[in-house]
Amino acid sequence: MDFSSSTLCLVLALILILLLYSSIFQRTKTSHARLPPGPNPIPVLGNLLDLDNKPHKSLAKLAEIHGPVMTLKLSSVTTIVISSPAAAKEILRKHDVSLSGRTIPDAIRAHSHHELGMPWIPVSPLWRTLRKICNSHIFTSQSLVAKQDIRCLKVRQLLSLVRESCDNGVAIDIGKAAFSTTLNLLSNAIFSVDLIDPSSGSAKEFKEFVWNMMEEMGKPNLADYFPALKTIDPQGRRRRLTGYFGKIIDVFDELIKTRLLARKTLDHSDETEVMLDTLLGIEESRTDTTSNTLEWAMAELLHNPTILSKAQEEMDQIIGKGRPVEEEDLARLPYLHAIIKETFRLHPPTPLLLPRKAEDQDIDLCGFRVPKGAKVLVNAWAIGRDPKTWDNPELFWPERFLGSDVDVKGQDFELIPFGAKKRICPAVGFANRMLQLMLASLVHSFAWKLEDGIAAEDTDMEDEFGITLRKARRLNAIPVHRINCC
Repeated sequence: MDFSSSTLCLVLALILILLLYSSIFQRTKTSHARLPPGPNPIPVLGNLLDLDNKPHKSLAKLAEIHGPVMTLKLSSVTTIVISSPAAAKEILRKHDVSLSGRTIPDAIRAHSHHELGMPWIPVSPLWRTLRKICNSHIFTSQSLVAKQDIRCLKVRQLLSLVRESCDNGVAIDIGKAAFSTTLNLLSNAIFSVDLIDPSSGSAKEFKEFVWNMMEEMGKPNLADYFPALKTIDPQGRRRRLTGYFGKIIDVFDELIKTRLLARKTLDHSDETEVMLDTLLGIEESRTDTTSNTLEWAMAELLHNPTILSKAQEEMDQIIGKGRPVEEEDLARLPYLHAIIKETFRLHPPTPLLLPRKAEDQDIDLCGFRVPKGAKVLVNAWAIGRDPKTWDNPELFWPERFLGSDVDVKGQDFELIPFGAKKRICPAVGFANRMLQLMLASLVHSFAWKLEDGIAAEDTDMEDEFGITLRKARRLNAIPVHRINCC
C-alpha cells in the first residue's frame, strides 16, 4: 500500500472515530429526556436511511407509525418532526419565540448568505429592521395598490405570449411562463427593468438556475449531519451554491449600480421611485414558489377538467365573456380562491417549511421534551394531507373551502404554506395577489389541453423535492382561444 493510500485510510478512520464519538455523546446527553417516539436509529447514521429523495413523503409515512410528534436521529442531529395541525399550532403559536431560531444548512453558508438572508438570520436587531422595512414599506397595502399597473402590464404580456402559442397551435411551458412574469414583475418593482425576455431561452435558463439553487439548499447534505465533514463539503453543495450566489450577486450588483446612477437625476418626489430606493435587495425564492404554485394549480385543473369548467363558468358570470380580468374582480371569485387554497393544501411551496431550532432551552411540546439545540421540522405537506383533518385528503376538491374561513395567512394551522407568527413569509399578500391575477387570466382567456393528446387522467403529478416543491416534469399545455381580450 503506497503512502497516499495509507494516508487516506487513516483520515477515513479518524473521521469514523469522530462520528462514533459524536453519535454516542449526543445519545448519552439526551437519553434521559422524554423525547417523542420515533424509529430506532442505527449507530453513526441514526435514521438517515429512513429518508429518501422525497423526505416530505417518507416523513409522512413514518408519522403514520410513530405519531404526529416524532423524533429522528439524523446522525448526531436530534430532529423533531411535526405532522399535525394541533402540534403545529403549539409549535408555531405557543413556542414561536423559543423556536424562532434557525438550524442553518451548511450550503446556505455560501457567500455568508446565512448572515444576510432574512429567512435565515436570527431574530435580532438586523432581522427586526428588515422585517419592519418589509411590513412598513415593501409589502404594505398601499405598495400593492401602487404597483397594480405593473402587475396588469406583466399579466398582459403573459397573455400575449400565451396567445402567440395559441395562434401557432403549440404547447407552452406553464411554469416557465409564470416564472418569467413573476420575475419581471419583481425586477420592475425593485429595479425598474425586466430581468429576462420571456420569449427567449434566457427565461428557461434563469428558472433552471434558480431551481438548482433551491435544490442544493433543500436536499440532504452529509455535512449537515456529520459536522466533521463541513470543511470537506463532500457532496459539493456549498461549493456549487457559492457559484450560483456569485452569479446572482453579479447580476444584482449591475442593476444596483445602474439604479444608483439614475437616482442622481431622479426627482425624489416623483412616484416613479421603486422598491430599490427603500431596500436594495430581493428574496429570490419568492419568485420560484409563486411560479411553482401556479404550475401546480394549472396541472390540477388540467387533471380535473370539470373543476376547470366550473372556474371558467364563475368568471364568465362575474367578469363577463370578452372582458379581461382586472384586480378588482378577484375578490368576487370565491371558487378561484378555493382552487388556490386547495393547491396550497396539496402542494405547499415549502413542504417542510424552513427548519427551526430550540435555541436556548428544552421545550415541553405535547407532553414530550424537545431538547435544547434540536432541529424542528414542520411537515406542511403531511399536515395538508392529514386524514384526521381533511375528508378524502388526496382528492383535489376546491369545494371544501367554499364557505370556509380557513386561510393561508398563518392563523389556521391546518393550512400553513407560508409558515406562521414571527417567521411567516412577509410577502404573503404580494404572492397571493400575483398568483390570483395570473391564474384567473389564464383560466378566463383560454381553454387548455395537454400536448401530444395526453388524457386528463394521465396528467403527470409527481413532484421533485428541494427547499421548494416543483413538478418533476414540466407542464406543457396547448392554449385555445376562449375570449378575444387583452
